[in-house]
Amino acid sequence: MAQGNVVLSGNRATGRLHLGNYFGAVKNWVDLQDKYRCYYFVADWHALTTDYDDTTHIADNSLEVLADWLAAGLDPERSVLFLQSLVPEHAELHLLLSMITPLGWLERVPSYKEQIRELKNRDLSTYGFLGYPVLQTADILLYRADFVPVGQDQASHLELSREITRRFNRRFGDVFPEPKALFTPTPKVPGVDGRKMSKSYGNAIDLADTPDQIRAKCRSMFTDPTRLRRTDAGHPETCNLFAFHELVSSPEIKERVARECRLAQIGCVDDKELIADQLIAFLDPIRRRREAFAADRGELLNILRKGSEQARERAADTMARVRAGMRLDYEWPEQERLGE
Repeated sequence: MAQGNVVLSGNRATGRLHLGNYFGAVKNWVDLQDKYRCYYFVADWHALTTDYDDTTHIADNSLEVLADWLAAGLDPERSVLFLQSLVPEHAELHLLLSMITPLGWLERVPSYKEQIRELKNRDLSTYGFLGYPVLQTADILLYRADFVPVGQDQASHLELSREITRRFNRRFGDVFPEPKALFTPTPKVPGVDGRKMSKSYGNAIDLADTPDQIRAKCRSMFTDPTRLRRTDAGHPETCNLFAFHELVSSPEIKERVARECRLAQIGCVDDKELIADQLIAFLDPIRRRREAFAADRGELLNILRKGSEQARERAADTMARVRAGMRLDYEWPEQERLGE
């Protein structure tokens, strides 16, 4: 594990990871392993914010996330890979931070109203959903993270964590460094329906998808809405298909498709088959590595257990500092110790 500044990030345990997770986060995490002390966690408690009605799949989903990480290149010898719920200090710090976080700060979080609007089939009128940014802040501060890798569109979420950090430090001393955004390349990854790729929207291409599954999803992809006929000139810059070419196709294929699309020399049906070929070729080595990792559930559990033990060492040190700053580090007189 590299020395120096600490980086912290994670994925919610809501199922297998998809291309949006890979290009938006995990690919960059792999590159950071040799530059920073990296802590990456499977956020099983965060999964409860939207999936509390049915918790039967969260444990399996946590292992699915880990298998995807390993297949993508995260290495337990170079990073601490752990499970949120195996480090109970997350819950303790979340509780303490929730005592000082103004309600108005949470209600103004952009994704709060957006998710309520998008996930109409779920009751999200819970304290846990409103307060998830506080738990997210606890996740970051527990490891005294210097950096959190984010895209430009996520900077506002991290700013709330920075505000909570400043509020805590003003009252209880400089316990935490203010986490800084580590801006990393995060290309736009649309779903097959043109919206942002998300498991919640049912529009994702998973890292574990088989060639047949990928081809079926590609055939349902939204295309250039202004191209009504095969003979119409296309506009690759606004076409959902071409966004996938930008992610996985070679420069030569991208140049050819863009040219032929504008000249109406390639139709959307043919282009869907072509992008399916490109995605299958790109994901095949990841899928094969993933199958090998997923076949050994015991080893996956062992990796999470060992990583969580490592994570608890830093978490325990942080909580000792927090309790001291808040004057909650009681020193009982010898004769008053419980049980004596």
